[in-house]
Amino acid sequence: MNDIDQKTWLEVALNGPWTRRRQPGIPVTVPEIVEEGIQCVKSGAAIVHVHAYDEATGEQTEDAETYARIIEGIRTKVDAIVYPTVPTGGMEGRSAADPSRFAHIEALARRGLIEWAVVDPGSVNISLYDDLREDKPGFVYLNDEALVREGLRLARRYGFHPSYAIYEPGFSRLGASLHWRESCPAPVYRFMFSSEFTFGFPPEDYGLTAHLNLLDQVAPGARWMIAGLQANILPLIPRALAEGGHVRIGLEDALWGCEKSNLQLVEEAARIITTIGGELASAAQVRIAMAPEEHGQ
Repeated sequence: MNDIDQKTWLEVALNGPWTRRRQPGIPVTVPEIVEEGIQCVKSGAAIVHVHAYDEATGEQTEDAETYARIIEGIRTKVDAIVYPTVPTGGMEGRSAADPSRFAHIEALARRGLIEWAVVDPGSVNISLYDDLREDKPGFVYLNDEALVREGLRLARRYGFHPSYAIYEPGFSRLGASLHWRESCPAPVYRFMFSSEFTFGFPPEDYGLTAHLNLLDQVAPGARWMIAGLQANILPLIPRALAEGGHVRIGLEDALWGCEKSNLQLVEEAARIITTIGGELASAAQVRIAMAPEEHGQ
């Protein structure tokens, strides 16, 4: 293992799909998102994940031009890997197999603006414990296998890395198999923990152990990080670093109503990482670390 492989990647997820109704502190306008992204990169984040918003309505948008303004706005000031989301399948009439879910990804990739993109290899029930107590149903996050394959084919065509959100262990199994089948650039496996949603594992050590044991079987040597939705994953950072993993934090992942800013979350995670002897990777170092895996595990 070389020095670059030993460095820790820190990703910040700036806003997510929640709107300010659920997470009041998120940046929504392009200038807000750009400014927070720049601040977080200067404080140690090498990777920035964003959801674009319609500034007039405060709701999410899939407009490629809005994403382009965000990505270019951040990258003209700092070197960072900045990547967008994809719209949620199974909600608002969106088909799980609708290829237009990747339309903005392809448009950005054609312009050479993305190095990573969300490709989630599976479907899962997502419910809140609080809603279930009131007998309110959740929803199914749907990703038809044909759509997952399309995302991976785009990754192969344009050379970007899939960012796999691993909500359940089966996501790792299918994701590893499809990565081999589609021969695309190496994915990053992002283990999703939650305290308030019912999917996957809570942010506890045994859950990380289970994910790692499975990943060693299906994708040995793959890059991975800890993350979540409605979760505090900071206590898992020492174990993640000891196992060679990486870290994602930010207001998309934090408990709703989080009083800390994205910058404060980045600073706190960076402080934990460096205090226990870790060293933060730059975006250039993340790219180098991924380069040997360009054509598969």
